Amino acid sequence: MRIVRYQYKSDAPKSGWIFEENVGEIAGNIFGEYRREEARIPLGDVQLLAPCQPSKIICVGRNYAEHAKEHNAEVPKVPLIFLKPPSSIINPGEHIILPPQSQQVEHEAELVAVIGKRGRNITPEQAREHILGYTIGNDVTARDLQKSDGQWTRAKGFDTFCSFGPWIDTDFDISDALITCKVSGQPRQMASTRDMVFSVGMLIAFVSSIMTLEPGDILFTGTPAGVGPLKAGDEVVVEIEGLGMLSNPVKV
Repeated sequence: MRIVRYQYKSDAPKSGWIFEENVGEIAGNIFGEYRREEARIPLGDVQLLAPCQPSKIICVGRNYAEHAKEHNAEVPKVPLIFLKPPSSIINPGEHIILPPQSQQVEHEAELVAVIGKRGRNITPEQAREHILGYTIGNDVTARDLQKSDGQWTRAKGFDTFCSFGPWIDTDFDISDALITCKVSGQPRQMASTRDMVFSVGMLIAFVSSIMTLEPGDILFTGTPAGVGPLKAGDEVVVEIEGLGMLSNPVKV
């Protein structure tokens, strides 16, 4: 099932599901008990929003060996994690805004896991039962500030620097899915999810040994090699084979 958050006309945002290019409301809690209403609103008539509202956005650095290599960095011995603030979230199709503090803002295409069940000290084997599904993400980064600061909060935390969506797929197979990124039609990134240094199960086990994971929290699982600069007027398209496409324009 593909779960969305959407706005129809002037109605309040709702959770929904997609069936044959139509959207139906989900009544109840997508992380608990719910009921699917008939899907009869054309998908093109609604605005798709970020598909959940996380309390935490956990990200993983250098989880693809070739990406570490392109930055002359070693592959971490244990997962390298950091946080982005919820205020950085934008919806699919919204603008990424280039901040005046940075001269080198870059895209990072990623697979994102959405937590569906609260957990602490989760084992890799238990991880799947704590995942609602998967979505597509763009961990936008001010690369020059990341290098100058040494720590990554400012570089990763600007408003509009967290795009994910357009839906959560509860049945997606992550074993060998192609991740690509194009900027204004030009290919930038391409790799398979099988190239991750640490699997999603290992990442959830590691993160949950530090902090409790709550329903709706999201985990950006790392970006492949090929990250590059963005400029005003660009269109960033992140695609994951079998999962869908996430697009955002760029402006100052």
